[in-house]
Amino acid sequence: MITILAEKPDQGRKLAAPFRHKKEQSFIQIEPCSQFPKGAKVIWAIGHLCKLQDPKKYNPDWEKWNLESLPIIPEKFQYQMAEGKSSHFKAIKDHLKTAQEIIIATDPAREGEYIARVIIQMAGVPKTTSIKRFWCSSLTESAIKKGFENLRPGEETKPLYYEAKARSESDWIVGINSSRVYTLLMRRRGIPEAFSTGRVQTPLLTLIRGREEEIERFKAEPFWELEAIFAFSQHKFKGKHQTRFSEKEKAATILHEIQGKNGIVTSVNTELKTTKPPMFHSLSTLQTKLNRKHKLAPAKVLELAQSLYERGYISYPRSDSQHVTVAEASTFPGILNSLKSCYKSLLNSNLKDISGEKRYVDEKKVSDHYAIIPTDQIPDLDKLSPDEKKTYDEIARSLIAAHYPDHKFNQTTVITNIEKYEFKTTGKQVVVNGWKDVYQDEKSDDQDKENQQQLPPLQQGQQVEAAPSLKEGMTQPPKRYTEGDLISLMKTAGKHIEDEELSSMKSMGLGTEATRSGMIQTLKDREYIVVTKNTVWVTEKGKLLVMAVQGSALAKPDLTAKWEQYLYQIGQGQKPSAPFIETSKKLAKTIVDQAKLNAENWDVSAAAQEIKAKLHVGKCPLCGEDVAARKSFYGCNGYQKGCKFTIPGAILGKKISEANIRKLLEGKKSGIIKGLKSKAGKTFDAALKLENQEIKFVFAKK
Repeated sequence: MITILAEKPDQGRKLAAPFRHKKEQSFIQIEPCSQFPKGAKVIWAIGHLCKLQDPKKYNPDWEKWNLESLPIIPEKFQYQMAEGKSSHFKAIKDHLKTAQEIIIATDPAREGEYIARVIIQMAGVPKTTSIKRFWCSSLTESAIKKGFENLRPGEETKPLYYEAKARSESDWIVGINSSRVYTLLMRRRGIPEAFSTGRVQTPLLTLIRGREEEIERFKAEPFWELEAIFAFSQHKFKGKHQTRFSEKEKAATILHEIQGKNGIVTSVNTELKTTKPPMFHSLSTLQTKLNRKHKLAPAKVLELAQSLYERGYISYPRSDSQHVTVAEASTFPGILNSLKSCYKSLLNSNLKDISGEKRYVDEKKVSDHYAIIPTDQIPDLDKLSPDEKKTYDEIARSLIAAHYPDHKFNQTTVITNIEKYEFKTTGKQVVVNGWKDVYQDEKSDDQDKENQQQLPPLQQGQQVEAAPSLKEGMTQPPKRYTEGDLISLMKTAGKHIEDEELSSMKSMGLGTEATRSGMIQTLKDREYIVVTKNTVWVTEKGKLLVMAVQGSALAKPDLTAKWEQYLYQIGQGQKPSAPFIETSKKLAKTIVDQAKLNAENWDVSAAAQEIKAKLHVGKCPLCGEDVAARKSFYGCNGYQKGCKFTIPGAILGKKISEANIRKLLEGKKSGIIKGLKSKAGKTFDAALKLENQEIKFVFAKK
């Protein structure tokens, strides 16, 4: 029997949909058909069913965090069931072990390959079992059938598994050791926080903090510019002298010199300019655009795009390409025809054929997946959530706009002299709006707005009245990053590489299309950054970590540039993975040794006060030390001296607020907590009180 392994339940249902099938308890049975003469079973993972073992599984001594045990480096990596997923693994294990042929149909990327191969390994599938790979960039019924007709040999995509395995194991080695060493050394300096670090998240945090430091160092300075309103007949236009003055007196002297003088138009130059439609979207460009336009977080955009993909509405979203293949371009007429149901007003005009345009159709620029485009399966837009609709709309319009004419406009540059001083005026007159008709609701950028000035008919040598004036301004600091900017920053992080020997890697970024939004979310979850009104700020905790890693490999994008290039070569079958793992082991030791050496020079005083104040919720009833808020509980800072006092962060399914914890530590009752759920499943309301270091319920008197 053929067994098809999908990544998620929804994906499994999609894969079975084109065939007659029957839903069983833990699988879907595809009935015999031309594609599967003996039928087939569809089973599914729930994402990562298996994960690398925890340190304590390799060595019991590694459960406790101490500097003496570092670096932690297993001789051989092992896997364990992910928490809460063992029962599902047992349900699919027998299907895999008894299969005559396994078709891997997880997401067509390195992580999807990794998920499937680890499950197959953990299930104890015989090595003689035939393995094939389903590789498809969309989940429409026609695409699924075509994918099953053109299965790849399992060995062809196995290098992707080696790539993901090397990435996972190396990130484990570096992450475990660097997180423990920085956390433990910070605790010695009186900072009771956990510091998660990693080869992608920490360089990203350092780059964000670098921009903040630029802003903090920036000193605003005044400047002055000369502007003039020119007039003739009933017409007016504005010009600007191109010199910016740092001294008001110099600008004022020129103003005095030209006051009351007429201007003469010395040149009028009109040039026809053309802008082509935007390229198709990769995941990064889609995340950046939707963050700028709708303030959607990059992680949210990926979630929305994944949902649309799994329902068959768009192609595979974790793509780094903005091009399509010739075969895919041949489907565009059919897709555009289907899109008329939603975008009829945009599809009435004559659209151009782009099948021969390298801007969009270039086999050489498509790696594993082509750009994100809509499929011929069109959703009912009214049934999509508002954010799904925004995401789908952007993807659909990108395909429609590509088939529109270029946007053409006349750009006129006018130079007007008042005495010997030149004033420049620019104007724009649209000749063909073209593809911009598809994006009529979008705001123009500042430069475009400036170019919108409608110019009157002007001729060289024409005399005009002039009313010059002085305009004062202040220099502006660099802008803080938005979440969308962080995606672009990670994609172009290679330009921050300082090592000249890595010049060939400057095109490599931090992370991959699939992981970048996750890294931003990690920084938020770890409380290294906060995002307010789409603007990114580094917290005191984040500043502290950046200070600590300064000068180490974790602080620079060089490390990730090396890793990403080598990982890519592993995935292409060009490099072995073993040397990569060995290098990561040496790196972990270097990071640990360097942190120990530098810890005494860390200046933690300013950040320590703020972090402690934030964490402090009261005094320990046992030893009198501060009680601090942790991730899932409240604990005494005297734990290093042996105090074991803790209060859980949640009781019977209800989170306990800091305000109520403060009351308990002061010997008072908490407020009434509603919706507590007993072991029998009954809900009740009660206050809490701390008696002999135990939480007691206090019920209202009837």
